[in-house]
Amino acid sequence: MVSTLPSATVLGLAALAALVLTARRRSPTERTVERRAAARVLTLTATLQAVHFLEEASTGFTDRLGSLLGLPSMPFSLFVTFNVAWLAIWFMAIPALRAGHRPAFFVAWFLAVAEVFNGVAHPGLALASGTYFPGLWSSPVVAALGIWLFWKLRRATTTAG
Repeated sequence: MVSTLPSATVLGLAALAALVLTARRRSPTERTVERRAAARVLTLTATLQAVHFLEEASTGFTDRLGSLLGLPSMPFSLFVTFNVAWLAIWFMAIPALRAGHRPAFFVAWFLAVAEVFNGVAHPGLALASGTYFPGLWSSPVVAALGIWLFWKLRRATTTAG
């Protein structure tokens, strides 16, 4: 599906970064307080990502992205399914992050990196289109939360080695 290529590329880069961070960082047992703090920020970030998703869905993101890039529209059902699935994964990862399970760190790092990409992409797409682009209003908020989550995850982990 050529219409999903831009999103898949960006999310693939976010996943790669999350994989590298998960592989290179560990959360020692004694970092319980820091993991709980990271889990609280993960909760807030995932909640605001849901708001961001609703803004995108209700303002035509799937059509506008394709149109701007000269591609067909992304299937709305795919967009919704993908976003709802990831929201469920992020919320299910919260207790696992508190407990220090490594897969939960991948999930949290992925959200942190993806939110920073959102904070860059949506204003850039608005500039390229010369008008509001779906997701623009909430993108600075989720980007700030992504940076905060990244910082909390760094505090909850140390470099492996």
